Amino acid sequence: MAEVHVIGQIIGATGFSESSLFCKWGIHTGAAWKLLSGVREGQTQVDTPQIGDMAYWSHPIDLHFATKGLQGWPRLHLQVWSQDSFGRCQLAGYGFCHVPSSPGTHQLDCPTWRPLGSWREQLARAFVGGGPQLLHADTIYSGADRYRLHTAAGGTVHLAIGLLLRHFDRYGVEC
Repeated sequence: MAEVHVIGQIIGATGFSESSLFCKWGIHTGAAWKLLSGVREGQTQVDTPQIGDMAYWSHPIDLHFATKGLQGWPRLHLQVWSQDSFGRCQLAGYGFCHVPSSPGTHQLDCPTWRPLGSWREQLARAFVGGGPQLLHADTIYSGADRYRLHTAAGGTVHLAIGLLLRHFDRYGVEC
């Protein structure tokens, strides 16, 4: 079987109005993909940047996949959360990006968004915190339902990914 190594890090995030940010991440693949080593999901530590600065996480990603086909190429899905002084967490943004399909190192910028909700939910979010969240995480990367949502732009998550491909030539795939 062909193999894909994804090695890199979630560097951090910029452009969020909230402070004390952390990121929950996961990787989604098709049925023909098997994870040989690494973890499919994780969470960074909380970083509290100065106003306007980047939240740095430098969280490692190290995954090794085997695949029988190209369908279902890996996608990273991200959830950025903020934590207040009482330890309460609220959603700052959802985002996803495809893992590059060419070998080498790649710098990725993943824009994020969050659901707006009704005017009451927006008012409650401003004064109490919280706010609407997605019921199903797969809505982040599936197109049909996502386009019906009313959303607000969040910040950008920055990633550095290195990709190694192995045995793709044996299966007739040119890289």
